[in-house]
Amino acid sequence: VHTFGTVGTGGFSSYNDGIAHFGSVYIEVVIIVFMILCGTNFNLFFLSFKQKYNYFIHDSEFKMYTGIILIFSILIALNLYFSGVFESGDSIRHAVFNVSSVITTTGYATADFNMWPTLSKVILFILMFIGACAGSTAGGLKVSRIVLIFKNIKANLKHMLHSRSVESIRFEGSKIEKDTIVGTLGYFAIYFLCFTVIFLLLCFEPFDLETNLSAVAACFNNVGPGFAGVGPTSSYAEYSVFSKFLLSFAMLLGRLEIYPILLLFTPKIWATSKRK
Repeated sequence: VHTFGTVGTGGFSSYNDGIAHFGSVYIEVVIIVFMILCGTNFNLFFLSFKQKYNYFIHDSEFKMYTGIILIFSILIALNLYFSGVFESGDSIRHAVFNVSSVITTTGYATADFNMWPTLSKVILFILMFIGACAGSTAGGLKVSRIVLIFKNIKANLKHMLHSRSVESIRFEGSKIEKDTIVGTLGYFAIYFLCFTVIFLLLCFEPFDLETNLSAVAACFNNVGPGFAGVGPTSSYAEYSVFSKFLLSFAMLLGRLEIYPILLLFTPKIWATSKRK
């Protein structure tokens, strides 16, 4: 069960307390390694095995992905240690595991991060949106989209300073066409539009802001546990039937990356199907 939950970044466990049930550093290390691997673009594995060449060390998205895990794990470990939550060893252990779990949208937990300091919780909340690499089983926006958005912002700022300059955006050694950038920005916009609408509908529930906001973030990005009332030691059982259907729809939107679901509700698609 836990092998499938790790490789599929699904996070399903046969125990109420998840991975914390084992209390084993060895099991946690194994799961960390395979969560990170399964959050990687599977094309890199295929190309590396087929062509006997290490594509991982040259892949920009993979380097950014591992860099995010490393930096945020260090920040959370320091925050946990200096806040007196854990000793140094446990701080590193829980920080690395839960950062890896959240960014790969696996959703396993070794501790109740709902009780962690604010900085650590904010970092985990941000990681819910980033997600892992494109071409993996993970949810979220994906690291490649985040990189393209920041590269576009950088190019626009340079163009504002030097209006006659022509700024090209390059990714993975190739020039990115304008249509790709526009498509990425369009996805980014519709992503947060859907997120906002679902969040507003969920706010009819009598729960606090943190619970509702993290519930939408966790479901939309296929993470699982959120914060407050939907933290690692809680569940979504208290939500109404309508909200459960709403959050189920959010999970489908996030898993299918929005467009396929929205196309089902496009009138032209149905009209074309009827003519055929």
